[in-house]
Amino acid sequence: MEEYLRKQKRRKIKNYCLGVTISILLVFIIALLYLLYQNIYLPNTSLLTPQKVEAQKISQTIEEVEKENKTITDIIEKVNQSIVGISKLKSPGNTVFLENGSSQLGLGTGMIVTDNGYILTNEHVSGSKYSSCYVTLPNGKNYKANVVWSDSDIDLAIIKINIKNSPYVTLGNSSDVKVGEKVYAIGNPIGFEFQRTVTSGIISAINRTITIEEEDKSSYMEDLIQTDATINPGNSGGPLINAQGEVIGINSVKITSAEGIGFAVPINTVKTIVRKFETEGKFEEAYLGIFAYDKNVIPYINSNLQLENGIYVVQIKANSPASKYGLKEKDILLSIDGIELEKMCDLRCYIYEKKPKDKVTLQVLRNKRQISIEVTLG
Repeated sequence: MEEYLRKQKRRKIKNYCLGVTISILLVFIIALLYLLYQNIYLPNTSLLTPQKVEAQKISQTIEEVEKENKTITDIIEKVNQSIVGISKLKSPGNTVFLENGSSQLGLGTGMIVTDNGYILTNEHVSGSKYSSCYVTLPNGKNYKANVVWSDSDIDLAIIKINIKNSPYVTLGNSSDVKVGEKVYAIGNPIGFEFQRTVTSGIISAINRTITIEEEDKSSYMEDLIQTDATINPGNSGGPLINAQGEVIGINSVKITSAEGIGFAVPINTVKTIVRKFETEGKFEEAYLGIFAYDKNVIPYINSNLQLENGIYVVQIKANSPASKYGLKEKDILLSIDGIELEKMCDLRCYIYEKKPKDKVTLQVLRNKRQISIEVTLG
């Protein structure tokens, strides 16, 4: 019996030691696997010294910067394939990109926005609707173009040349732009030597209003994107793009009395028109016949007027639908078809969506009294 108990005791001790050994081995294996995982999949931690971690962070930062620079280089190279030179006068040679081309030919910039030859630019570059101009593509080919749409109030135009399967730019969403966002302006600032020049900067401000002095008359351009990317006269009509290569604005004007202040018309203003030309080959423009200012402009024209909401009507065009249905100067337009109006751009973009003979309902504040006016668009 005593011998049996001794054997049992030795067996228990042996089993206990075996269990402890196995547990230690398991802990060791788990620890080893964890360290291997840290070393293979998380090289910035665990097995690295602080000095190596910092060196690796610097290396990764350099790689990221190089990758970003390579990416934007590729993006700009792609966008440049859709940038054209535009002149109101026919070149005596095969291209509008001539020495002194800007002064001799009124050289400006445009961007191809569809694969079948619709080009977006400034009206002062191309001329008004039904006029013609001349276009030079990046490959040097020269075309006569017809102006199929223009709007002098926002200084934009769309022209058409007869090409197919052309590279074209991607239109972004200008409502999403943020102050401080990186942007790039592309254009033809002087002539041949500087065609498709790229400058970089940031979004300095949005919804800017500026005064334009022409022939002893003052007018205002509203809802502009302000940037410190250099914009010279020949850049007019070229794209302002974001870091993804999307067009968010059309370079339009520059304040010559200040350095580092350029402006672009938001691309959303004209996207509807581009889409209709692309899908229907035409744009039947509905017509209301008013011009109104945002509340930001009111202090320029009437310091005694306080405008909290809506847009302020300063002009009713003769024989227009607005005149016919009783809209008046100094009316404040609060909404159209239930959509609140904060900027003239809001009204303009909504009307662009409509067709002639469509009806719209305007909420109007007149002499502190709100009235409703239904208008059939011309």
